[in-house]
Amino acid sequence: MSLRKTHKRKKYSRMHGRNMGTAGHGARKKNKGSGHRGGIGMAGSGKRGDQKKTLVQKLYGHGYFGKQGITSKSTQRDKRQRIDLRDIISNKDKYKNKKGEFELKEYKILGEGDVSEKMIIHAKEASASAIEKVKKAGGEIILKKKEEFEAKKLIITQKNKEAVKGKKEKVVSK
Repeated sequence: MSLRKTHKRKKYSRMHGRNMGTAGHGARKKNKGSGHRGGIGMAGSGKRGDQKKTLVQKLYGHGYFGKQGITSKSTQRDKRQRIDLRDIISNKDKYKNKKGEFELKEYKILGEGDVSEKMIIHAKEASASAIEKVKKAGGEIILKKKEEFEAKKLIITQKNKEAVKGKKEKVVSK
């Protein structure tokens, strides 16, 4: 005996027929177009549109509506990366290089935490308290800006010397 596959009709086709003029869509005029839908997606979720407010807050949190501070759009945000001495000490393996120095060239070092051992840290910037704590422990914070500044200064002085030599040569050749 072979098994026959049962086939269930779709709900829409079952709701056709006598006394079923709307196929389950309520009043006949409600299913004619997209006029009864109320918009697509976030439509109707404005500040005074309380209909979708709970859904939006559930999805995006309570910071979705209203103003967020008084900062103008043209104001640049401070996107510098910062790290405390406490975090460096607790994650030594992550930040130490093969020489035993800490490579944090894109970070500003902040002075939160106690330093008990000698540390050599390469960083972009550092707070005064961080520099003081590291020096007190016998270490050093080497700042990226100073290195770049000194390198640029050398290049500029070399160019100036070359320019002065070129001028002297022109004066002598006349």
